[in-house]
Formats: sequence, C-alpha cells, structure tokens
Amino acid sequence: MLEREERGTTSTAAGSGRLWAVSDLHIGYAENRALVEKMRPESDDDWLLVAGDVAETVEDIRWALKTLAGRFHRVVWVPGNHELWTHPKDAVTLRGVARYQHLVEMCRDLGVTTPEDPYPVWRGAGGPAVVAPLFLLYDYSFLPAGCATKDEGLTYAHGTGVVCNDEFLLHPDPHPSREDWCRARVAETERRLAALPAELPTILVNHYPLDRHPTEVLWYPEFAMWCGTRLTADWHRRFRVDTMVYGHLHIPRTTWHEGVRFEEVSVGYPREWRKRPQPPGRLRRILPREDDAR
Repeated sequence: MLEREERGTTSTAAGSGRLWAVSDLHIGYAENRALVEKMRPESDDDWLLVAGDVAETVEDIRWALKTLAGRFHRVVWVPGNHELWTHPKDAVTLRGVARYQHLVEMCRDLGVTTPEDPYPVWRGAGGPAVVAPLFLLYDYSFLPAGCATKDEGLTYAHGTGVVCNDEFLLHPDPHPSREDWCRARVAETERRLAALPAELPTILVNHYPLDRHPTEVLWYPEFAMWCGTRLTADWHRRFRVDTMVYGHLHIPRTTWHEGVRFEEVSVGYPREWRKRPQPPGRLRRILPREDDAR
C-alpha cells in the first residue's frame, strides 16, 4: 500500500532534495553518538533511510530517531537485530513481536516511517520511486560450506567461536523460532510488494541484504547464517529494484548483482571506522545517483 498523495509528507517536490541512507549507528558508543549529532541534510527536502542497528535500548533509539527526524524532511527506519534485543541494560523488557510493535508506535509518535506504514513515494531528484522499508529477519539458510541444516551450521559456528548474540538476546515470541518469524515476515512483505504499481521502480530498505552475495567477503563466513534468507534471492528482479539498501555487515560498499545496485551503508563500531580512509558517519546518497544525468 502506498501513502495517499494528498498527505503533505508523501513526497518531496519534483527535482528537489536528495535521498540519503545510513545504518548501524550504534550510538551506545559515545563516538558514534557524536557522529549522529553532526548529521545534517543538504536541503529541507532531503530524506534519510536508516537501515537498522541504531542502538540496543529504547531510550537511545528514540533519541537518535528524534534527532534525525527533526532535521530531515522524512526519516524511514527499519529494525536491525540490535533494536530487537531484549538487553539487560534496557528498562524496556518487552520481547519479540511486542518489542517490535513498541518501537513502531514510538516511531509513529516521532513521525518516522516504519515497515508497518504505507510505502512513501520519492518524487525528488532521480525519482519517482517507491521507498519500501522491510523487516524480514533471517532463517539460517545462508549455511556454512559443508553444512546441510541449521543444527549443523550452529554446531560449526560454536566450534569456531563465531556466534551472533541474537542467540541469547533476540527472542521471537510468540513465534516458535526466529526462522518462523522470518518466514511470516517474508510472506506478508512479499504480498505487499507484489501489489505495488508496476510502473514504479523501488528502493528496498532492509537491515540484511536480500541476496547472499554481499556476505562472500566476511572474514568469518559462518556469520552469514545471521545475515538474511534465501527466500528473497530473486526480489531485486521481481520487484523492479533500483537500489537495495542494507547494513548489518559493517562493510560499507557498492556491489552490482544482475544489474541491480546493492548499497551497504553501515557506520559500524569506532574500532572499524577508524581504519577507513573516508570520514566517519558519511551519509550515502541513493537518489539521484552520482552518475544520474536527470
């Protein structure tokens, strides 16, 4: 479902503004919080896509999204795994679906668009395009080489010592498992995307990549199990994707897969971004593209 055009915040004026993206702000680190304090749009019409892992506590998530929503014309947020953790340092002890719904209501109070809202249409420079924020999770189908089942994959990961904290902090309640929650989210999201107007390209925003190929450069390949699902491997073709925006891997880069641009837009942890030559906290421009002549 798309937002109705008569709503004033549905789109930005044709030809104006820029569509930016960032993820993995991790503002529990003071250095990263300082980066968010400095983030500004270039114009009053700019939108910002936030592809998850803002923080672990509701208080920190609220501060960051409120700060950004006060500066950008529109902020679009999708949850990462860290937002979904029931962390011992968080005063909010909700788990699973209840925690996610709590975050959605918080975002609505702030005027931030979530995966539960009608998809907005970007009509600024490089548009029009449907901006679709997604919440899909993962189902352990990105298995390590030689492993045929989730249990085999987890056994292998525990043997290497590379195990995502989700196993201890991300609860799927009331779903029986995280993979069951993932499959339910995929089915509902697939239905919504299939109903979009066929004439409009899409910008899909998810914490995890829709295809496995970005995980091929992971230092610890077994971590791919917590990085997506094979159920979405053809979505970039099926749903007319202009750009697939994601984070999670903390490997900011652009890749092309079957002619579609995949943008990893993570900030990451201070120990990671200090090693990069680019200034930290730099927003990634999604539309118009750098080589877009329009």
